Amino acid sequence: MKTLNLREKGILAASASAVFLGLTPIFGKQSILLGFTPLAVVAIRTTIACLLLLIFLAFFKRQYFYIYPLGLMGCLAAGLINGLGSIFYYSALARIDAGIGQLLYSFYPLFMVFWLILDRQSVNRITLVRLLFVLPGSFLLLQTPTHSIDLIGAAFMLIAAVLYALHLLINQRILYDVPAPTVTFYTLASMSITVIIAFLIFHPTLPENDVSWTPLILLSLITFISRLTLFLGVKHLGGIQTALLGLGELLVTVVVAQIWLAERLSSVQWIGAILICLNLILVIFDKPTLRKRNGRGFLYWLNPPTVKPGNAPFHN
Repeated sequence: MKTLNLREKGILAASASAVFLGLTPIFGKQSILLGFTPLAVVAIRTTIACLLLLIFLAFFKRQYFYIYPLGLMGCLAAGLINGLGSIFYYSALARIDAGIGQLLYSFYPLFMVFWLILDRQSVNRITLVRLLFVLPGSFLLLQTPTHSIDLIGAAFMLIAAVLYALHLLINQRILYDVPAPTVTFYTLASMSITVIIAFLIFHPTLPENDVSWTPLILLSLITFISRLTLFLGVKHLGGIQTALLGLGELLVTVVVAQIWLAERLSSVQWIGAILICLNLILVIFDKPTLRKRNGRGFLYWLNPPTVKPGNAPFHN
């Protein structure tokens, strides 16, 4: 059997993450429709996912708890940013359809390019060509002749996409020297603290006892698995490549939303979906650019220290 190289492992991990993340708005929307508030959904699903990862690492991979202080600070910052983004994401889902919400969220690769430019990172030409498919594809997917889109919900989803892209770039810096499970755990821990505080301050309520928790539990399991595969993709492909490949989650959401939530796309929106598919196919030709280790961008403070082999006490 052929052994996968690092890039192939990154593509596989990012694709798996896209499938799982594509189910996130489905179960999130269903939980909200059952009576859970957006803050309750994001707090419960993130905390359960973090606890699952904590138990797994404690029993099987305790060496992954080790992280140098600057890496920990980066994970905490990324978790805070993505925690705030998650609050906006699920608040948006309470106001707009799951499929439309994920379509708006699909702009995060564009915001990723924006953050990369601010951080003085290079973006190759094929990546820009792929964005040319993403932008009109996303625009066509937003054409809804039957009803108007809630503008506040749409704005919340775009804010979530901006914050998600920034947290990916921060984690990419940390993943130079830190394994993906370690980054996943400390980022999830920071996210959990952020969303729990928001839940307790602003809306600490749960629905009646007879409400089904099944969609929320499934959402938590998906979060646990998708975060691991997401950061494996970022480690081996880079943030922008993982973000573009992760747009496959958009198609998963659209298809499942039609089956499960009875949402529908028009013929124009299906053209947009095809353009998104072309972007996914182009990953075959899109080689990752050399990522700067010691650039002078706005994330310069996150440059990892030089760790010689054997100096990290727990990592292989």
